[in-house]
Amino acid sequence: MDTRIDFYPTHQHQGYKLRPGRPVPFGATLVPGGVNFAICSRHATSCTLVLFEKGAATPLVEIPIPEVFRIGNAWCMVVFDLDYERIEYGYRMEGPWDPRAGHRFDASKILLDPYAKAIGGRDVWGEPPDWNDPYPHRARLIFEDFDWEDDRPLETPLADLVIYELHVRSFTRHPSAGVKHSGTYAGLMAKIPYLRELGVNCVELMPIFEFDEFENSRPNPVTGETMYNYWGYSTVGFFTPKAGYAATGPLGMQVDEFKNLVKELHRNGIEVILDVVFNHTAEGNEQGPTLSFRGIDNQTYYMLTPEGYYFNFSGCGNTLNCNNPVVRMMVLDCLRYWAAEYHIDGFRFDLAAILGRDPWGAPMPNPPLLESLAFDPILAKCKLIAEAWDAGGLYQVGSFPAYGRWAEWNGKYRDDIRRFLKGDESMVPALAQRLQGSPDLYGWNRRGPTASINFITCHDGFTLYDLFAYNHKHNEANGEQNRDGGDDNHSWNCGVEGETDNPDVNALRQRMIKNALAILLMSHGVPMILMGDEVGRTQRGNNNTYCHDNDLNWFDWSLLERNADLFHFARQMIAFRKTHPLLRAREHLGISTAQADFIWHGVHAWSADWSPGSRTLAFLLRERQAGQGGNTNPVLYMALNAYWDALPFQLPELPINYRWHLFANTALSSPHDIYEPGHEIPLEPYQDSFLVGGRAVVILVGRP
Repeated sequence: MDTRIDFYPTHQHQGYKLRPGRPVPFGATLVPGGVNFAICSRHATSCTLVLFEKGAATPLVEIPIPEVFRIGNAWCMVVFDLDYERIEYGYRMEGPWDPRAGHRFDASKILLDPYAKAIGGRDVWGEPPDWNDPYPHRARLIFEDFDWEDDRPLETPLADLVIYELHVRSFTRHPSAGVKHSGTYAGLMAKIPYLRELGVNCVELMPIFEFDEFENSRPNPVTGETMYNYWGYSTVGFFTPKAGYAATGPLGMQVDEFKNLVKELHRNGIEVILDVVFNHTAEGNEQGPTLSFRGIDNQTYYMLTPEGYYFNFSGCGNTLNCNNPVVRMMVLDCLRYWAAEYHIDGFRFDLAAILGRDPWGAPMPNPPLLESLAFDPILAKCKLIAEAWDAGGLYQVGSFPAYGRWAEWNGKYRDDIRRFLKGDESMVPALAQRLQGSPDLYGWNRRGPTASINFITCHDGFTLYDLFAYNHKHNEANGEQNRDGGDDNHSWNCGVEGETDNPDVNALRQRMIKNALAILLMSHGVPMILMGDEVGRTQRGNNNTYCHDNDLNWFDWSLLERNADLFHFARQMIAFRKTHPLLRAREHLGISTAQADFIWHGVHAWSADWSPGSRTLAFLLRERQAGQGGNTNPVLYMALNAYWDALPFQLPELPINYRWHLFANTALSSPHDIYEPGHEIPLEPYQDSFLVGGRAVVILVGRP
């Protein structure tokens, strides 16, 4: 017979049996005989639990949480005998309405639990909601019973990662995807063999936390089709996967479906990094909806001006007050939950510079949240990646408070590589820094190359194909008169704006894409490839496709056949990187104790041209003992020619008994543009130079 006192109720309300709850953990937690509800609000004067039958328009019951159940600022209560699978819940908070003081309590609103582990109300993607529903996003109860078998996070060293950034829905939504459940976690799982064939070992998923695709939705003024909050950078619930991305979303099984995806990716050696958005919420500015945080404790959760308005360092209407201890605890709880319950391998933080601002917006030298994340014991093996800037003008690439843990999206890598490929003057010195893992940015505080997440394209901006097909953005389809999106694209259309039948232009574009992929995968640091770049995916010149659920964003799988040579090139480059540890250094070569060298050359061996007019560079990577004392490890050489004519590059002398072998030459057509690693083509025994085509790169391997 059970004798624990906490098995038994102490109070009743309309036939519901209650007792004082536990203040932690926050959220809804199953306990013996009932459910423990706990929520925090410093300034609320009362709190009412609102229970619904799943999908019902009106509440089943509203249960005021007795003042005696309150512990500090935590409102906590156990409700017994609930059928948790049939229940949805929310809260009403009473308190002052005083916007100037930061208070926006409104007891007429039913509020979403910030710690909700599953959310209903948006179960099917793109299904118009009931706009009269007083509680559009409904917290649901879950039972953590998923069978992970022997799965655990992979803990792949950061230096060994090849990251692939993708959008869950876009990856399989196109009719050509050929999957049963297109646009879902299940659809993505069906494409894991493709990811394995490509060779990537990490996917970075654009936001999968619950968001509202109908936020700021509107008809396209040209086509009439609905434009959505498609990318999802506007979080509704931080603890739950988006139901609309789940084939089982209408059944409320999004939690298990996403966990199954993670397990299957891990089974195939692929890590999962989540793109997380803690810089703002979906509630927007003063005119935005009251969904959760605003009605629970606006003054606590948001950064506010002295007049009570919202600081907008995110560019999205509000800014989360992440260095408030309550909010900081929520962020930590959230990431711990994803790491522990979903086996997530790492997190990329959108506009992460915001997380280092104080309550008045000034950057802090020692931001408590960033420090807490860096040293948290549960997150100790998780990758932490910062987008080291924000919409308020704070740019911290190379200076983000890293605590020896954080890596950064290297925006300077993106811009410098683009400008070199485009043919801009004075870019060779910057190119050299980026190829080495950016020691000019990270060497000063002894951060190695893995601090740099190298990318040339990402979701935000041109695709790799468009980078060499458009001089200007073409965002007319967004309905904003082409005013949105950045103008600093550093792109080059190869002589014709947009699509063309000119075979010479198309061949040049293919070569430029291969050049970019080769540079990216030969650079020290951690490479990141944008979904579809390996097959020439286009957004038709749109560099801000945030609102489109159509082929501007969808992965067209027919490109895999049409551009098979690009895919082959990308796959072999990834395999080459995996084959050669020299490309995955943990330390900056030449400024550390590493037993390897990074040696610069140009058209003349041992003599690089650093002048403003130079558009050529070559480098040699070698172990210092290569060719000595029985050491037969290979030597790597890469020649880069951004000049428009072919130029002969004098080859550096190899150790005795070594010979140069050709791995890649982007000036040649497929299949002669690249070879399988280990099966490179030997050059003539006494060949001392190599003619590198105009706007081309060459990669050689020196070995016995």
